[in-house]
Amino acid sequence: MALRLVSDFDLRKDVLPWLRAQRVASAAAGARGGGPGVLENNYESLHILNVERNGNVIYTYKDNKGNVFFGLYDSQTRQNEHLYTFEKDLHVVSCSVNSDRTLLAASLVHSTKEGRKNELQPGSKCLTLLVEIHPVNNVKVLKAVDSYIWVQFLYPYVESHPLPENHLLLVSEEKYIEKFHIQVIQEDGSRVVIKDSGHLPRERVAEDFVWAQWDMSEQRLYYIDLKKSRSILKCLQFSADEKFNLMFEAPLDITLSDSGFKLVNFGCDDLQDQENLSKHLTLCVFTNHTALLNTFLLLGSLCVCYSPKFDSWEKFTYSVFYFHKGHGKTFTAALGSVDSHVTKGLTFLNLDYYLAVYLPGHFFHLLNIQHPDLICHSLFLTGNSEVVDMLPHSPLQSLSGSLVLDWCSGKLYRALLNQSYLLQFLWNARLDCEKMAVLHCVLSCGGDRQFLEAKIIQWISENISACHSFDLIQEFIIASSYWSICPETSNMDKLLPYSSVLTWNTEIPGITLVTEEIALPFMKVHSFKGYWEKLNSNLEYVKYSKPHLHYNNSMVRKEWHSLISEEKTGRRRSMVYVKNILDNATKVISNLEARNLEPRLTPLFQEEDNHQRLLMGLMVSELKDHLLRHLQGVEKKKIEQMVLDYVSKLLDLVCQIMETSWRKHSLHPCVPHLYASISCSLLSSSGRASAAEFKVFHIMTRILEATKSLFLPLPPGFHTLHTILGVHCLPLHNLLHYIDSGVLLLTETAVTRLMKDLDNTEKNEKLKFSIIVRLPPLIGQKICRLWDHPMSSNIISRNHVKRLLQNYKKKPPSSVIHKSSFSVEFLPLNYFVEILTDIECSNQGNFTPPLLAFPCCSLDTSVPIHFCVAFSFQNTPYLQLSPFCNWSWFVMYNLVLRVNYQRDNHL
Repeated sequence: MALRLVSDFDLRKDVLPWLRAQRVASAAAGARGGGPGVLENNYESLHILNVERNGNVIYTYKDNKGNVFFGLYDSQTRQNEHLYTFEKDLHVVSCSVNSDRTLLAASLVHSTKEGRKNELQPGSKCLTLLVEIHPVNNVKVLKAVDSYIWVQFLYPYVESHPLPENHLLLVSEEKYIEKFHIQVIQEDGSRVVIKDSGHLPRERVAEDFVWAQWDMSEQRLYYIDLKKSRSILKCLQFSADEKFNLMFEAPLDITLSDSGFKLVNFGCDDLQDQENLSKHLTLCVFTNHTALLNTFLLLGSLCVCYSPKFDSWEKFTYSVFYFHKGHGKTFTAALGSVDSHVTKGLTFLNLDYYLAVYLPGHFFHLLNIQHPDLICHSLFLTGNSEVVDMLPHSPLQSLSGSLVLDWCSGKLYRALLNQSYLLQFLWNARLDCEKMAVLHCVLSCGGDRQFLEAKIIQWISENISACHSFDLIQEFIIASSYWSICPETSNMDKLLPYSSVLTWNTEIPGITLVTEEIALPFMKVHSFKGYWEKLNSNLEYVKYSKPHLHYNNSMVRKEWHSLISEEKTGRRRSMVYVKNILDNATKVISNLEARNLEPRLTPLFQEEDNHQRLLMGLMVSELKDHLLRHLQGVEKKKIEQMVLDYVSKLLDLVCQIMETSWRKHSLHPCVPHLYASISCSLLSSSGRASAAEFKVFHIMTRILEATKSLFLPLPPGFHTLHTILGVHCLPLHNLLHYIDSGVLLLTETAVTRLMKDLDNTEKNEKLKFSIIVRLPPLIGQKICRLWDHPMSSNIISRNHVKRLLQNYKKKPPSSVIHKSSFSVEFLPLNYFVEILTDIECSNQGNFTPPLLAFPCCSLDTSVPIHFCVAFSFQNTPYLQLSPFCNWSWFVMYNLVLRVNYQRDNHL
């Protein structure tokens, strides 16, 4: 099931065998009062009373005479201990024991004849007693009133030595809370007694409240009082120095005036009829600190979950107020058939980064509390789902953190997200919103991240086109990179992108929601530590940080395009600046290689690819500046390392997807062999790629699409490999379309390999020519020298003439006119030849044309490549030149060559 309930305590397994053994021992010693079978007849009376801050469980049962037995289960030693026995037929309302186990506080009422109802009889008293139990000695009556009283000892944060003073909270049904100060002393060695038991100091903590909740782990008291019919949530923080502070006040947009009196987590809540929980409102407060690798990550979340009285068989409404985000959401879940009666109450469970809202047999809603803005980041499952059917149908109570108590069965659990089940559910999810939510749930679970990522990548590879609302690869890269960095440092969740999806307008079947802004809590103290510091930081962020501070690559995009443009025009800014950017990229690659020592199957990181290195380096620079501006109190070196880790993670995830695809389709791991095999296949008779190569090419194309829109860097060598696979997999017209639309980027390495490895067959000539004419000028000049073909000579000559004409300034006509010895009937061509002749004459003495022997060649002769590569402003002729040759002859010759080639090849 989606929730994994790990048992911490079970009455039947951890207590019942010990009680039986005690009875057997008593019977064997001749003790009066029933044998082993007596307990079996009274097993219904055995139940949990309270769970203390240290995890110890207090339980009770009645023997056959009605005597009330109190026991304690030590969660550390897993041993049971008898605390006290009241030799009267009483019913226990509440019970608590101090941290030293020297004092027991209990609130009891007289039982009715049925022995099951917990209602006070007319004229009966509720006795609140304080008992010395180390050893059993005096009993002090704290209260004797006609209303219920609940008791709770405060626990210090440090339990290294016994404390001379204990503090006890008394919560009255008459809507007040008192705090008793109880001093103890030792007599006769180890005997602990109450000092001055007749005069115990006490103080009023709260009054006129209608609802209260105790947080045993954090020693906090939440309560709601009504001011002018307005519900105000307040929080008291108790500390070890006897003091308590009112931490905040927060208005709640809910109505509690007619809801009666309600307590949460003050012991067993069996005063209400468990079968009619749906008729009562549900209200609880959740805060979070998440255990991660033996440390605690303070999330600073404050959520109030509220469900009004149930009044419809067709829908169920509940609200969650995300005070740490400044808004609340009201959900309305459809229950399906009107015949499906609701007899159980709504359960809210705290699951670290998530809240679970659970109505047995009807729906299960997993709410993302750290990023609640989009509903697609939360998982909603209806009663038709197998996940819902596998959840417990008994009501569960969330105590503190992930601790969950099942009062009916007497079991104490740790509620965790079931990672393995969620991974399995990921494969079977039908809706895009379910896939999105489960993907984030799985990544938030922590654990073996490498294993998780491998499983998710395997799922993505099989379902690459299964999502229509978002890009699977894009979402995985962003989410996994986020979870690899954010748990390490506070406030990173506000600065790094959590998801690639910014809006979600698609309805989720079975549920609707309304989002409203809410008033923020008003903090009543000015000095914060721990959780309160983080919560205050979150509230300040909501107040003043709009728009959101999540990093994006918009500045990187602008700067990268500027650098590439400068490179094309030859006007690049300071070389020191560019060197620093490239050094950042080198650090990223070194950091990535240090974390991944195993050899890679894919031929990546084997070339420079300066464009991707510039993008890498710019992202490092911009992200570092972003974090330095907004991340206070963190060392610069740590920020720099986090940035390197983050960018390295982005690249590593791309590599992992490639590795998985490469391994799955059994492509050759060696780079030279790969290129050779592709080239040989191109030269073969069929020239067709395998199905495996087609699939790898498709995945690489999807990776490129995912990273392009977010402007994320790719591993150097990615574009080269993608282009070579594209040449191998695509027909020429499709290949050219991919190149023209920017899907395939022609790198110098890829084109060089193609020019060297492919011969000049008709098919390959068309391919080469089509690629060369699409190359950027700087790369094209280099590549043309590698192709021994007339068209290459033509391209070189045209480029050179173009450069000459760009700087040509027409001179006034002179008295001496030098006419070219070459003349044709096409007058514009004559004029063009005259211009070239004029340029040649003006450059005499400064330039020696190297290739002027063309009149000796017939027009149908193929010109070797070395006739073209020397076409430069260098005095390095390859041949002995005829004195009468000039540029006009060469240009005309190449023009005719080009016409003949295009005519013969129908280009």
